[in-house]
Amino acid sequence: MNDLYTRHRNVLPDWLALYYDEPLEITHGEGRYVWDSAGNRYLDFFGGILTTMTAHALPEVTKAVSEQAGRIIHSSTLYLNRPMVELAERIAQLSGIPDARVFFTTSGTEANDTALLLATAYRRSNTVLAMRNSYHGRSFSAVGITGNRSWSPTSLSPLQTLYVHGGVRTRGPFAELDDRAFIDACVEDLKDILGHTRPPAALIAEPIQGVGGFTSPPDGLYAAFRDVLKEHGILWIADEVQTGWGRTGDHFWGWQAHAGSGPPDMVTFAKGIGNGASIGGVIARAEIMNCLDANSISTFGGTQITMAAGLANLAYLVEHDLQGNARRVGGLLIERLRAVAAQLPGVREVRGRGLMIGVELVRPGTDEADPQAASAVLEAAREGGLLIGKGGGHNTSALRIAPPLSLTVAEAEEGATILERALRSAY
Repeated sequence: MNDLYTRHRNVLPDWLALYYDEPLEITHGEGRYVWDSAGNRYLDFFGGILTTMTAHALPEVTKAVSEQAGRIIHSSTLYLNRPMVELAERIAQLSGIPDARVFFTTSGTEANDTALLLATAYRRSNTVLAMRNSYHGRSFSAVGITGNRSWSPTSLSPLQTLYVHGGVRTRGPFAELDDRAFIDACVEDLKDILGHTRPPAALIAEPIQGVGGFTSPPDGLYAAFRDVLKEHGILWIADEVQTGWGRTGDHFWGWQAHAGSGPPDMVTFAKGIGNGASIGGVIARAEIMNCLDANSISTFGGTQITMAAGLANLAYLVEHDLQGNARRVGGLLIERLRAVAAQLPGVREVRGRGLMIGVELVRPGTDEADPQAASAVLEAAREGGLLIGKGGGHNTSALRIAPPLSLTVAEAEEGATILERALRSAY
């Protein structure tokens, strides 16, 4: 492992983040478990950053990929592609967007980049509204709308970005308000911004902020925003890269918690749909998707082998009601962790929906973020046989828990027990 780490450091960028003091090489997985190069087994509560959404080595997906690889792996979007059309049909039908069109990319970053291209072209404006504490990807344009300093390496951008309140319920100037007053205050903030700028192209927002530490507004905030946006013709882009496909349990899409004023104009997706295969994409109303006045292609977006994985994975997800499983098992896991948190002064909040759970850590007796404790718990959980993630806004002090959606009750209890020990070791 030390040799591989040395080789990694010699040929890859210094800014390419690695978890753990002694970085981990994962060699294989099965179900909700993975193994490292030393033969150690771990219960996976992070799924390669919410990407192995269904299970490791899921036979249905493995078989579909193998069979497709034996026929043809790739041909590009210059040719008709049956698996791409079939997956687009399924996603359009599930999207809730009328007259939907689907464009496939290779990642969530590229999906958001495409949505920004469509919105700015459709609206003839390069002004974009985004949420504070947000994260939308690694590309030049996606970094330009990311409201999280830890993941924004430059202030240069092709876009003028204005940041709106509301993505974080329990911090910030409106935190002490009740839910209704919180929404009203955020709407007034949005209206105020619109009074001071040229007409924006779109608002882009994660229904639950992923890298930001699994924070979210009260249900209905984006519906209230939608009413204001519609008055000005401003588009709403829901970034569902982490919240889509039933992970929140209550809904298939995160935006459905804010559906009072209709669906978004665009939805971006990625991560879990491929269960590890590189699939991203944009769903948009036809008039928006078709607004570009130049030709375009995607060399690797929609390639046959990833589409085969996506079709098999989506079928398994729906047929086995993994959304319902996320709701049931996730609800039990959240309550179990809240019972632990009540006994620990350093746990500020356990939040989330379904199998998308955040545990925010602070210095005991204060409301100050405790990134050192978060790192210590991450290490201790690994030592105990559990892999989790971390994130957060002003400081990285939230543990991120997002297991594959097929997690069993027994595995949830196993993970909670390990995490409880790790938390107690830090406090």
